[in-house]
Amino acid sequence: MSEFLPTTLDEINQRGWEQIDFLFISGDAYVDHPSFGPAVICRVLESKGYKVAILSQPDWKTGESLIALGKPRLGVLISGGNLDSMLCHYTAARKLRKKDNYTPGGIMGKRPDHATVVYAKLAKKVWPDLPVIIGGIEASLRRFAHYDYWENKLLPSILVDSSADLLVYGMGEMQVVEIADYLAGGADISTIHYVRGTAYISDDLQDIVEQYTLLPSYDDILKDKTLLARAYKLQSNEQDPFYGKLVVQQYANRYVVQNQATYPLTEEEMDAIYDLPYCRTYHPSYEKLGGVPAIEEVTFSIISQRGCFGSCAFCAIHSHQGRIIQARSHESILREAKLISELPDFKGYIHDVGGPTANFRHPACAKQLKTGACKHRQCLFPDVCPNIDADHSDYIALLKKIRALPGIKKVFIRSGIRYDYLLADKSNEFLDELCRYHVSGQLKIAPEHISPSVLKCMGKPGKEVYLKFMRFFNKKNQEIGLKQYVVPYFISSHPGCTINDAVELAEFLRDTGHYPEQVQDFIPTPGSCSTAMYYSGVDPETGKKVFVTQNPHEKAMQRALMQYRNPKNRALVKEALQMANRLDLIGSDSKCLLRLSQTPHTLGSRVKGKVVQKDNGRKDTKNSKHRKR
Repeated sequence: MSEFLPTTLDEINQRGWEQIDFLFISGDAYVDHPSFGPAVICRVLESKGYKVAILSQPDWKTGESLIALGKPRLGVLISGGNLDSMLCHYTAARKLRKKDNYTPGGIMGKRPDHATVVYAKLAKKVWPDLPVIIGGIEASLRRFAHYDYWENKLLPSILVDSSADLLVYGMGEMQVVEIADYLAGGADISTIHYVRGTAYISDDLQDIVEQYTLLPSYDDILKDKTLLARAYKLQSNEQDPFYGKLVVQQYANRYVVQNQATYPLTEEEMDAIYDLPYCRTYHPSYEKLGGVPAIEEVTFSIISQRGCFGSCAFCAIHSHQGRIIQARSHESILREAKLISELPDFKGYIHDVGGPTANFRHPACAKQLKTGACKHRQCLFPDVCPNIDADHSDYIALLKKIRALPGIKKVFIRSGIRYDYLLADKSNEFLDELCRYHVSGQLKIAPEHISPSVLKCMGKPGKEVYLKFMRFFNKKNQEIGLKQYVVPYFISSHPGCTINDAVELAEFLRDTGHYPEQVQDFIPTPGSCSTAMYYSGVDPETGKKVFVTQNPHEKAMQRALMQYRNPKNRALVKEALQMANRLDLIGSDSKCLLRLSQTPHTLGSRVKGKVVQKDNGRKDTKNSKHRKR
């Protein structure tokens, strides 16, 4: 049985440690599982011989919680958690969420807003002489000037706000070990400015001998919003580890300097990370509170790869994990599957084998591991690149091996697939395998929208690709005799989406028979292309102006249109259709989004349950029942 990393002074003493090397402060509860970044970083450091203790969700109003574990020898590592702390706290409507899935019992209020900044300042106050290193998704995606949706303003680099000595961006394992080794060797944190995948603050640029890309300064973007779009485009172009240059952004008389990205992990390096002795659950101290809800989604799931070459505009995964796919070996994944099968609550079902995109198991093309991903060309947008290696054979072989393991009844795929990539595969084998063995009745996919103008802003394929996949999927299920359905995900009020585009989507949902129970409003999270678009009103990819709705009421109308059948949405749907000048969609026709009740005044007269229609082209109906929709 694996042992949890120490979280208290007693646990540190039980290990016989006089002093820890690193204190890791996390905005999440401690869950010792490879799906949780803090656990991965700490386990990797432990594997290299470093003594690490985890301080989860400390009281940020006092430094006593930090002092309680003793002063670390080498430094303080900080992560806001698996999600940006503001996203943990607030909805798309900027309302406080009711539950924090990364906190014991789902309790709210156990971490501050902008957790990374608050924790870093606290650590600097308690130990001014200690190196403070920030990382995780919050630090990674806020490393340059960025728009904060919840505060509705442009914020500087998180390095500036936090006063941290060093920022680790991306997944972080390699950088953290390299930094730890330098610190252990006696290097001063102020001189560690040469590690890939890190950023730091400098008073000048005299020591930079390499070529660098200069972004619009923070002050310039404050004066001109459109410059955020330019800044995003420039820094995005330099995120490739093979050809990317240093990136610099000025803040008054100081500079944030970002080093080049780390190289993709090898299969052996990936295996080593996921083969570490995780306890695979939350710390037992949380049991009395009911555990940590977030573990439920991943307990019986396996991460098989990292990275994404889909490059959807609203997603920052490619910025955080990279566009080049990094994958684990079959042997490593099978070892994890066997561990999962031995867990006490395992019922025989592996819930997922995937990553950001499940059916990406290797780089988009062979050249990416030699010269990097194309700088001015996406792999799947606007069309699938002719050089793409659309081959699912490795993924199919892996899934077959997992299915064959003793005790495993079913292996599902829930992390989502790219259907345009699936269709690009000349073999139909994966679709057959998917439908026969890996769909739990419903397959979740994400067309996101159907309007060409919106899809262009999103960087997603056209609706004809989605409809083609639907035909293939339905035909395959008919062929094998299974009743399985596609559950599509759509986003409302994304940049580029007008009220007319929202109506077009509603008509599509009507015609295809989809009725989404849940609707996702676009949330401008830090670090994405769409967020830069939302703030600036300019598409970073084209430099052209784009329609953006920031009006809460109009956003509510777009959301209501996606659920036009909900009686609670009738007033909003009516207003939206009037605004779009689509009164033809209000009435009694089957194509109408807003169905009106048939009344004697408008449609005819009722006689003993019989409706006598006026001359409207319809037949008389006996015993008709009229319902509002």
